[in-house]
Amino acid sequence: MKDVIALTPKMPDSWAVVAGLYAGGPEAEAAGVNDGAVVQLRAADGRPLVSVEAPLLVHVAGEAERLLGDGVGAPPVPYWWTEVRASTAVPEAAPLAGSVAGRLRMLLGGAVWPAEAASLDVVPVPSATDAGEVTATTAEAGLAVDVLTGSTAVVLVDRPVVPLNAWMSEILRTVAAAGLALQIVTPPHVRLTLPLRTALAGAPNRWVVQDSGNLYYDGLSGAELRWQDGTFTPVRTDAGEGRVAEVFADASPTTDRQLIVSFRVLHENVTDDLVLGGALRTAWTTLTGSGPAGWGTAEPINLPWSTGQLTALARERSPEPTHLLAVGHPDRPALATLRVSRTEGGVAEDVTLTLGYGPDEAPPLDAVEPLARTLATEHGLTSMLASLRRGRRDLTVPPRFEAPPIPLSFTLGGADVRAAGLDHALRPPLDLSPVRLGTAVHYPLGDGTDAQAWTVLQRLSAHLKAVPAAG
Repeated sequence: MKDVIALTPKMPDSWAVVAGLYAGGPEAEAAGVNDGAVVQLRAADGRPLVSVEAPLLVHVAGEAERLLGDGVGAPPVPYWWTEVRASTAVPEAAPLAGSVAGRLRMLLGGAVWPAEAASLDVVPVPSATDAGEVTATTAEAGLAVDVLTGSTAVVLVDRPVVPLNAWMSEILRTVAAAGLALQIVTPPHVRLTLPLRTALAGAPNRWVVQDSGNLYYDGLSGAELRWQDGTFTPVRTDAGEGRVAEVFADASPTTDRQLIVSFRVLHENVTDDLVLGGALRTAWTTLTGSGPAGWGTAEPINLPWSTGQLTALARERSPEPTHLLAVGHPDRPALATLRVSRTEGGVAEDVTLTLGYGPDEAPPLDAVEPLARTLATEHGLTSMLASLRRGRRDLTVPPRFEAPPIPLSFTLGGADVRAAGLDHALRPPLDLSPVRLGTAVHYPLGDGTDAQAWTVLQRLSAHLKAVPAAG
């Protein structure tokens, strides 16, 4: 898919959208899909050419720059974000998408990304093509993808940063329900956002990078790939072993760092007064000096931070789990995922907060233990793992080898300390100095530079899970 995005200070109402759709001339046909959330421009034979997503009102400063790059020229918040997506199966689709977005800008002001794509041209739609069979198959399946086989949905994307936007979220849900794999194919200059990287992690989904020539490799593992039997699969040697692409393994490590804090809190006393998101806000404030800037269910993250609103959404979706995203202010790169779920013990919040730091910035490692104490005494902490890694300050994921994070500390919440026994929890067979934080126990594991901390953490976990001998 080829994306063009209109960023406008005024809402694209129905008249503005209609004016944009006239970019296809009188032969183009418009149709609503996904319960009217998307308007498609189609050729006379029904092939989808351009999809116009429902406009999104963005209240969070810095999202356009985070996802589209500096210099995008977004209007001051709040502004409207309208994605116009062109099919890669038809050459006329890309200039048609640029003309739709250009007409929206002409009527409403603002900016178009990429700027060079915008035009006011009428792009006559084609009447027929030999590619109709593949396009029709994807349309019948309800998937806005480029290739659909019996096992895999393939999406071609070329933009500097690929986000977990509403379109991608819907594809992930649809392919999962259909028992298919999603494979996103990009050029080597493309990066993923952390939320999309998390969503793609693990089989059967895959990020496929097309490098020079016919080289394909997995953007997260580096495994060389080939197209076989309708899907991208690892290349095997005669001995059955996989190969790692040299371009993936030879990357120079970045000097930027990322601090990652993952924790779970459990609300045992579930009442109508329960408000979610407080633990995440506490972690954000402790580590950055200010709270989250915005939250949402997809990228761009568009809503101003509100524990009340995110609680209402989680309550509406209960008993199904709710997956949310949060973002920080532009001067301190920070992203979080939040999963709210019902458990036998109450309502759990699982949080992963990642913060980015440049080579001249010091991650606030001294704030981790005070954070663990606050979460344990005020928010029902179950467990917390803090780690440090070399990774980009902007928190995007390149298709190159990145070393895994190294543990800094682990904190065991009061309920699990009681289950293990306080004496047992305080006396692991390791060279550690546990710290009592109220009813919780905190285990410093290092400064994030020695990978042996993983071995120590594994032995600590085994010790804590072991049942102490009676008597």
